[in-house]
Amino acid sequence: MSDEAPEGRPLRADAQSNHDRLLTVAAQAFARDGAAASLRAIAQEAGVGIGTLYRRFPSRESLVEAVYRNEVAGLCRAADELIGEAAPLDALSAWMERFVDFMHAKHGMKDTLRGVLTSEDDRLRTRALLCDALATLMDAGIREGLVSSGPDPYDVLMTLGGITLIAEDRARALRMTDLLLNGLRARTPPLDSLVVVDGRDG
Repeated sequence: MSDEAPEGRPLRADAQSNHDRLLTVAAQAFARDGAAASLRAIAQEAGVGIGTLYRRFPSRESLVEAVYRNEVAGLCRAADELIGEAAPLDALSAWMERFVDFMHAKHGMKDTLRGVLTSEDDRLRTRALLCDALATLMDAGIREGLVSSGPDPYDVLMTLGGITLIAEDRARALRMTDLLLNGLRARTPPLDSLVVVDGRDG
């Protein structure tokens, strides 16, 4: 039975699972091996046949574009998810780590992406979506008095991107994002954390 859904209708649950697994495995493969990663190996690791991969993604370019867009959408969703699951600074740190992984996968696909994402509007829209997600996380920290209200989320996003460009490996990139996160911390404690002693703040 084909795993294709009629136009405009959602995939069956098993087909959607295959689709999602292919995108996850492909992102890891592109981050590790670049856009020339073996499609047959991707299909095998995802637990599907190569025919299933080609039914979902007729060309390498279509798979690369789907991985890229899926990673962007996942990063945007993660902002609200992480805020609901973790303290603000932990949520921001976890999102930065996901961003590092996204950028490593993107670097592996960059040559192919140049031929796929030809619209400057598309690139600017993606950047705006990621900036909004980061701003959501920063705002949560600002409300708790844990993140400084001074930094512009766009500047922070560009700094994160720069880190991934100059870091030789993931471990170094994460150490550098820790430095960035430390720089975003509020330097004075929130008012409700002050202890009053003998009528004075102490």
